[in-house]
Amino acid sequence: MSGRTWFFLTMLVAGLAAVAWAVHGSHLPPADFTFVNETEVASVDPALITGHPEGRIAWSIFEGLARPRADNNLAEPGVAEHWDVSDDGRVYMFHLRDNARWSNDDPVTSHDFLYSFRRLLDPQTASRYSYQAWYIKNARRYNMGGSGIEPGDPVEVEVNLSPGIPNTVRGKLLHGRCVRIDTHGNPGEAAESSRNRLFVVEIDGQERRFMAAAENAALPSDVEPCRQVLLDFREVGVRGINDRTLEIRLENPTPYFLDLLAFYPLSPVHQGCLEKHGSPAWTRPENIITNGAFKLAVRRIRDRIRLVRNDNYWDRKNVRLGVVDALSVDDRTTSFNLYMTGMSDWLTVPPTEVLRELLKSDPPRNDLATSPQLTTYFYLLNTTRPPLNDVRVRQALSMALDREEITRVATGAGERPAYSLVPPAMPGYRQQTCPPYNPGQAKDLLAAAGYPDGRGFPKLEIHYNTDQSHQAIAELARKQWQRELGIRVSLRNEEWGSAQNTQQQMNFMLSRRAWVGDYLDPNTFLDMYVTNGENNNTGFSNAEYDRLIADAAQEPDATQRMNMLERAERILMDQMPIIPVYFYVSRNMVKPYVRGFYNNLQDTHPLRAMWIDPTVDPNDPRPNEFMESTQ
Repeated sequence: MSGRTWFFLTMLVAGLAAVAWAVHGSHLPPADFTFVNETEVASVDPALITGHPEGRIAWSIFEGLARPRADNNLAEPGVAEHWDVSDDGRVYMFHLRDNARWSNDDPVTSHDFLYSFRRLLDPQTASRYSYQAWYIKNARRYNMGGSGIEPGDPVEVEVNLSPGIPNTVRGKLLHGRCVRIDTHGNPGEAAESSRNRLFVVEIDGQERRFMAAAENAALPSDVEPCRQVLLDFREVGVRGINDRTLEIRLENPTPYFLDLLAFYPLSPVHQGCLEKHGSPAWTRPENIITNGAFKLAVRRIRDRIRLVRNDNYWDRKNVRLGVVDALSVDDRTTSFNLYMTGMSDWLTVPPTEVLRELLKSDPPRNDLATSPQLTTYFYLLNTTRPPLNDVRVRQALSMALDREEITRVATGAGERPAYSLVPPAMPGYRQQTCPPYNPGQAKDLLAAAGYPDGRGFPKLEIHYNTDQSHQAIAELARKQWQRELGIRVSLRNEEWGSAQNTQQQMNFMLSRRAWVGDYLDPNTFLDMYVTNGENNNTGFSNAEYDRLIADAAQEPDATQRMNMLERAERILMDQMPIIPVYFYVSRNMVKPYVRGFYNNLQDTHPLRAMWIDPTVDPNDPRPNEFMESTQ
């Protein structure tokens, strides 16, 4: 039996398994449009999510001041009908639509954005994307909590909540001025830690002492426990002029600020919904109130999310899909067969071995197009764990990784080996690269670190989220490192949500990650690795790196700014807290009758723009709107 015959027989058997999965998983009426969303989403809370599967849902049910265009992902008016920008580029005035409404018919107002920006920045929300709002004046200081306060600052003291109050409700706020900051407890126990800070605050002419602690905490009699002490939010550059006008003041001119406002973390959430139900209960289909093109109707864990058109959406006349199903299927072969058997209209990632066969089709398939993508696949290294705390070890692992073999054997869609974190296509930016594959030098570096021929090197573990492709890449990396360095390597996989938690807690040695650029600028990749960055997850800290990222945010000259970012990436590629592996290409398979689907660098495809054209013969050539990459 030939290899190709065996391949298609395997696909046939897997196809029958896909049919069985679909029949078992769904007793709902058919949707107008169905797509495979790769995995079970961790959440639909826009302040808490970071993954692409979650983003596809969040962009569908929430909408910010701006929204991404379907063809090129650039910002266009969303809830804000239009805006004005000051001559110095620091002040934005947003004018909200009169017909922008929540799914329960409440109007969307400037107060919704004030509430949502404050929630995103609240340290207790613990958003991993809160730093995307740091461009707003004083937003970073507010987000830093007590450590962002200095004597003389206006502050807000949030009192503790009574038992039984939902965790999304804010305690009563006391406003005053910070007189001084003392420490509490043993002076030798991290006195500068925010948990040991005691704030002396002047309120109505009287000095009072506050400390973040539980109501029943053992504190001196003159110290009042509170939930937290923050910079007064009225110092943050967000202000509601009236219900329909919102002013945002930035620390510095930010050329991509509108693109950030189209990014889902900066979407508004409904205050009444959160405060009534608490988190995460407010995101359940029976509770959630949203303002996007769709509403969340059904969520079946490990099966599907069903979206229905939001008839209160301001642009509902241009939303042509009534019901959309997003399938949660981790297995790529099952996903592919759901697509091939007509149970899915859009497949985001076909299996690698299938893709290779499809790309050989003659004539070319009319439902498949690969396109450059602003995404890098890389490994995080936990630099706090020996022996990965030694830069020579990290460099040796990078130089012993044969990226050419990985892209030739384990990917298959024309991906390019990556030697930098920042991908190509960044205007005016020169990528800073790490050394190429050089196993001889890698062995010398490992020997210099005290592990000649790998002797004495502890077992290295590669962690990844469950997926056949990630497993194939990890298997290749294991073989290469064992072969070239003489070290022992094991693999550990987890489902998507658990893998994200593992990375956040840094409970790994080496972990797989990919990053999609949130906007067309190298900063979207580089600002993650500042000290204690929410998405750093490596333990990497470098004062010069931090300074360059901070200075670049304030630099008005475009050339000088890019030079600063290049110098920052140079540090990253020298210190190697990450190992770049390859640059993505998008690999979507889309039925020919689907309209409004465009390739773009961020591989983002708003469901609100898609529709089904019943007149299209599936065998006709695909129109240019899909085949051409729109940049």
